[in-house]
Amino acid sequence: MANVVRAALVQATWTGDTASMIAKHEEHARAAAREGARVIGFQEVFNAPYFCQVQDPEHYRWAEPVPDGPTVRRMQDLARETGMVVVVPVFEVEQAGFYYNTAAVIDADGTYLGKYRKHHIPQVKGFWEKFYFRPGNLGWPVFDTAVGKVGVYICYDRHFPEGWRQLGLGGAQLVYNPSVTHRGLSAHLWKLEQPAAAVANEYFVAAINRVGREEYGDNDFYGTSYFVDPRGQFVGDVADDTKEQLLVRDLDFQLIDEVRQQWAFYRDRRPDAYEGLVRP
Repeated sequence: MANVVRAALVQATWTGDTASMIAKHEEHARAAAREGARVIGFQEVFNAPYFCQVQDPEHYRWAEPVPDGPTVRRMQDLARETGMVVVVPVFEVEQAGFYYNTAAVIDADGTYLGKYRKHHIPQVKGFWEKFYFRPGNLGWPVFDTAVGKVGVYICYDRHFPEGWRQLGLGGAQLVYNPSVTHRGLSAHLWKLEQPAAAVANEYFVAAINRVGREEYGDNDFYGTSYFVDPRGQFVGDVADDTKEQLLVRDLDFQLIDEVRQQWAFYRDRRPDAYEGLVRP
């Protein structure tokens, strides 16, 4: 396995319907594959608008099973076509009344490897997610893919350091964080928390945010998606804050070993002293 992995992410504007949104992401994926990318990730609930700005039962219509729903099956075809690992965030229905904010991970040959369900669910103005989603219950899986060990954390999760660490302990080399966040206080945190998590856990992070305005609410999603390395440095330029964009970057996984030898954070952990962290 090569140490340098060419990775991609997409920050996209909402098209108005699921069919065209999926088709647009397929074209971005094909473009990334032409540039030599071997893994790609999409934004949170990528095939739908960000409907959580309102609380309305009609939005349960965006949900589908994972992995047996139409979007994940179509993304399996895309993975086979392009030879890329694909991280696919969707609104999942498990059974009546059981809904999750989920990301499926598909290997480069189209094999469905599993899914991550968002653990931390916000319920504040503009992010009424508890109306729709149950908290994730599948732990912190790290997927052994054709490009290496890939983990997923989703949006609001990023404010909680515990999951980042669990993914690192599970061997993650690259963590995709598909998100939806709009201008305001979070803009400062956006370029602070994820580089800090990359440093603390000594792996690469792909931070993906939507861009533009949508039909629900009056929020302006500010994009600025990026890749960040285990030293907390951006890999190439950060994406635009107003325009749709595909980012393709080379990630040198050898840097993970180098950083972990220089900064021995995993060696020097003190789990015996942390029992207070799990008290409610």
